[in-house]
Amino acid sequence: MSKGVAKSTAEPMGASRWLLRGHSAAVFAFFYAPIIVLCVFSFNDSNAVGNWNGFTLDWYGDLFSNKNIKSSIWVSVKVCVFSTLIAVVLGTAAALALERFRWWGQKAFDAVLYLPIIIPDVTMAVMMLVFFSETASWFNWIPGLNLQDGLEKLVFSHVAFNISFVSVVVRARLANLDASMEEAASDLYANRWQTFRRVTLPQIMPGVIGGALMAVTISLDDVVVSSFVSAVGGTPLSVYVFGMLRKGVTPLVNSVSVVMLAASMAFVVASLLISRASGSESEER
Repeated sequence: MSKGVAKSTAEPMGASRWLLRGHSAAVFAFFYAPIIVLCVFSFNDSNAVGNWNGFTLDWYGDLFSNKNIKSSIWVSVKVCVFSTLIAVVLGTAAALALERFRWWGQKAFDAVLYLPIIIPDVTMAVMMLVFFSETASWFNWIPGLNLQDGLEKLVFSHVAFNISFVSVVVRARLANLDASMEEAASDLYANRWQTFRRVTLPQIMPGVIGGALMAVTISLDDVVVSSFVSAVGGTPLSVYVFGMLRKGVTPLVNSVSVVMLAASMAFVVASLLISRASGSESEER
């Protein structure tokens, strides 16, 4: 009797099975049909997006020969790399401070750390714009730092919201980490830096890499914050594509979007694979 009950709960029968399959197919179609249409029409040999006129690769050739697009890609790469490096260091340090130590004001810091994840992007963008407008002149004494017209504004803005995402991923790794190895290292007269470098960091490295990949993806895809703080000549690719839409959707816009989509999906898949690998390693241990 129990076997029959287990079988009925584990596998739907008859009409229920087909209903669930149809529901799953509808959900997948809702999410992925626009992506498929975007990819297909990026090869359209016509200026009109909705009018299929044959297959061509010319739009991808125009993409990589367009100086403005190449400049925007270079801006996005620089902002992405520098903001990710800074966010990984600060986010990992914040995760360690919250998981391994107890100090006054910890709960308040924990709540404030996750505000960039909760608050709307427009609110974050306005805060960054006001902050740089009011404080840019304070940092003029630092050589090479330009918070008025330089890319530094974009870098620091992306760091501000990427720290939270990196910290979430690293904290998830630390929460499942056995602290006995760190205690053993201390018993063997290793100082805190040696313990972190030789014991803790190798164990949390999958989480650090996963957080870095997530930060890269979010930085490349950000439009709202970047459009508020970007300067003339320092427009990232996401903002440039958004500006192209004002002139109408063309296959060139589609091809740029496909390239951005492919880059984002590559980073997300890499992050998932690293997280899965770290999870399997934890189970084996």
